[in-house]
Amino acid sequence: MSGVLLIERLLRRCSSHTSLPVNDSEERKIRFYKVQHERDTIVMLFSLFLIFVGAAVFATGALYARQSLIIGYIILGVVLGPDVLGWIKDAELIKDISNIGIIFLLFLLGLHLSPNKLLELLKQTTFVTLLSSGSFALTGWAISMLAGFDFTNAVVIGVACMFSSTIIGLKLLPTTVLHHRHTGEVIISVLLFQDLIAIAVLIVFQAASSEQSVMLEMGKLVVLFPVLIGITWVLKNYVLMKLFFKYDRIQEYVFLLTLAWCLGISEMAYAMGFSHETGAFIAGITVATSPIAVFISESLKPLRDFFLVLFFFALGAGLRLGELDGIWLPAIGLGLAMLLMKPIVFRFALRKVSETNRLGWETGFRLGQMSEFSLLIVFVALNSALIDSSTVYFVQLATLVTFIGSSYSVVLRYPTPVAVSERLRRD
Repeated sequence: MSGVLLIERLLRRCSSHTSLPVNDSEERKIRFYKVQHERDTIVMLFSLFLIFVGAAVFATGALYARQSLIIGYIILGVVLGPDVLGWIKDAELIKDISNIGIIFLLFLLGLHLSPNKLLELLKQTTFVTLLSSGSFALTGWAISMLAGFDFTNAVVIGVACMFSSTIIGLKLLPTTVLHHRHTGEVIISVLLFQDLIAIAVLIVFQAASSEQSVMLEMGKLVVLFPVLIGITWVLKNYVLMKLFFKYDRIQEYVFLLTLAWCLGISEMAYAMGFSHETGAFIAGITVATSPIAVFISESLKPLRDFFLVLFFFALGAGLRLGELDGIWLPAIGLGLAMLLMKPIVFRFALRKVSETNRLGWETGFRLGQMSEFSLLIVFVALNSALIDSSTVYFVQLATLVTFIGSSYSVVLRYPTPVAVSERLRRD
């Protein structure tokens, strides 16, 4: 029996248990919403069943084939998504839920960096980030123009090529590298600088569809950013740490307080005009020097991985195969160009700032993909009526190609937590 037929049978059973009276209209409304709620619950639970059972099966196959687990999750999304089996109808809902995993990822990233160390790293990699981002944007624009896109669409595609994936970069970075090696520090600082550029780009695109000027929106953020940091610092010193030190032996309470801190600061940042991810990073970095930071980091990792499985699944499920006619070949070409170019450019830029050749190549391969910000940027540009829908699908496919190719090359070449080789497996 197919998944769709099973869901339909469950929904019919749900409806049969709840007959709607004809006379009492209020009761009919209540019964109707109850039935609708039960149906939504059944569909969501069945979707989660398919995703995680399927993820286990595909992950097993990926390990036997010596592939990255991430590739298995993405392929599973394509197979179960609307354009193949069609068992998962609402991929966007899954993707919205999975974004919590990105918030936790940035929060954990902040936990491992002190504010002083962050400023030092950003100063060191400013040249590297600006040079590499400009090179990738120019290459993406040129390939898009050759593929037949007009100037505006090509510019947006070029901008989408500027960034590397925070999720792939950090997910495949072992804890030993992340905490104790200079390679991890360089990768983190480049990703953070790229995230700041991405936020500025999003502001420009969003302002393009509103009546307010870009400079006004940027000015607001320049003023509000210190306010956000100040409020976070006050809450951390006079509320959070006092509660931590008073009840630090109750692990369940510490876990709940950590979740509240991460998601609370994320929501406050969003209310001020920043991204949830920016707020989560600030929430993490403010408690990085706390002695409880290590416990927080370890306790949140399983929760982070749960949502990241949903994220990679949603990427595959969101790909509309029927919309790729005429653009799939240049999109794959763009993805392959980024995979080839990014390691070379990062190696060249890092050598210019006196980093070693080995570090340059490793950083380049670990950051050799497009980004989840690439997808967000084209969606915002589409909503602002700056680009065509075909541009969104073009960037989606190119991004997936880089995700698959980059994770594959890193898993086979460098130490990762999900390496198929015992020699390269690090946690």
